[in-house]
Amino acid sequence: MSIERKKRRFTSGSDECAAWHYPGTNGACVIMAGAIAVTKEPGTDRFAERFHQAGFTVLAFDYRHLGESSGMPRQVVRVREQLDDWRAAIEFASALTEVDPAKLALWGHSLSGGHVLNIAAHHPGLAAAIAQSPHADGPAISRNASRYQKPLALLRFTGRALLDIAAGLVGSPPVLIPLVGDPGTVAALTTPDAPDMPHALDPDGRYPTWQQSVAARSALRTALYRPGRHASHIHCPLLVIACNQDQSALTAPALRVAAQAPRSELVRVPGGHYATYLESHEETVEAELSFLHRHLLAPRPIGDVMSGQSKEATQS
Repeated sequence: MSIERKKRRFTSGSDECAAWHYPGTNGACVIMAGAIAVTKEPGTDRFAERFHQAGFTVLAFDYRHLGESSGMPRQVVRVREQLDDWRAAIEFASALTEVDPAKLALWGHSLSGGHVLNIAAHHPGLAAAIAQSPHADGPAISRNASRYQKPLALLRFTGRALLDIAAGLVGSPPVLIPLVGDPGTVAALTTPDAPDMPHALDPDGRYPTWQQSVAARSALRTALYRPGRHASHIHCPLLVIACNQDQSALTAPALRVAAQAPRSELVRVPGGHYATYLESHEETVEAELSFLHRHLLAPRPIGDVMSGQSKEATQS
């Protein structure tokens, strides 16, 4: 089946977000975004194509300051702005001619998975949400990450972050650091499964324009972000994908989200933070397609849902 997609743009704040629009045939739409500083192509293509093949409309977008979206300075991650980008994407997707506004689902991996939790808790009109290896508890993630870093590298990282904050105050270009690196290097993430990222998201180098760096100040912002605390307020069906050996976003916070969300389903897969793109990809995408079909195309009556319980669909 050929993949048909069109480049679209929608307004968010005073800037524009660039998006791929995959027109579907079943009236339902999945809105998607990649992880921290991961653009729409490496972050969503493999999943978006499968959802589109199943008949779903897909809107996969770049946050402001990243990829093909506008916004200055570049490579800066601002949580509040990204949440506004999600709201703008929901409004844009609702107006697509082939989409039923009552059949919208969100999908996000890692930091975007955390945003999905936040938005779903505050947007009651959503039909479903998928949080894949979600960034649910920034302080816990940060504490864990420090265990895999060397003291001198932590000091160098802090210095660059402070320089970047100062650069932002005076309007200078951001101080960039790599998204991932080995312990002892200065990078946003140096956990054992972090180096899997390039192979997982861009194994054959088809995305040469993807800039695998981020403003150093961004890592400080996400370290304080705890979207998992909103889990009990998520009333739409929620699918949580937790990787059993996730050493970046961590497994335990994802499990707590699944236990606290009233209409959650939990799928556990083997592997690290990027296993959903690697060895557990097929298992993951099949679980997500099943979830989307059940809740967007043939939703169950609310009385059939066991309130307050997490349904563990697969455990490895």
